[in-house]
Amino acid sequence: MKNIKAALLALALGAVIWSCSGENKKRGIDFNEFKSEVKLTADQEKRFDEITTKYQKQQEQNFEAAKAQGGEMDRVALGIKSEALREEQAKEMSGVLDAGQMQQFNKFVDERARKRPRYDNALLARIKTEAALTEDEFAVVNAANDAFEKAFNDAHDVYHGNNDLAKQYWGKFDAQRKAAIKKGLTPQHYTAYESVVKDVQFKGRK
Repeated sequence: MKNIKAALLALALGAVIWSCSGENKKRGIDFNEFKSEVKLTADQEKRFDEITTKYQKQQEQNFEAAKAQGGEMDRVALGIKSEALREEQAKEMSGVLDAGQMQQFNKFVDERARKRPRYDNALLARIKTEAALTEDEFAVVNAANDAFEKAFNDAHDVYHGNNDLAKQYWGKFDAQRKAAIKKGLTPQHYTAYESVVKDVQFKGRK
């Protein structure tokens, strides 16, 4: 437990807390760009528009609901909901697009969607297995990962719209995440952990 608290504290001290006071009125992915790149039949285009409109409205509703809570927006919770919506949208879209078009669609969305800035579940599973972490050590990794995500989201208004600045903040908080994890793992396990995450880098949005 002490290690977990230390992991959280290390990132919390470095976080810049800002409330989100404004957003661009036009949010989300411009799917017209995708339609200009991929040849769709008239029926495909009709269903494509219906699906993207449906999920864009749901995303907008989630955003407005998050703002209506008052105080600081919970961007972590909003990110979780957005992730789930993208998965549902992809499932519906797979019934409209052929295999090749679907591959292009997934790539298009992946490059433009705002992803949660954290180790995802697949990578966390690899970290636990390949670094042979104990349950306590894995709890430290999860705590530091959660704290990293919150710290980066809390600084959103500082770097919003500026990929270079966002990259600087990401690097700062990533260094704190690793420092917190290092305190909770044995030297051997930390070395193995570093090997698993060595290619993890900041990815800006298009």
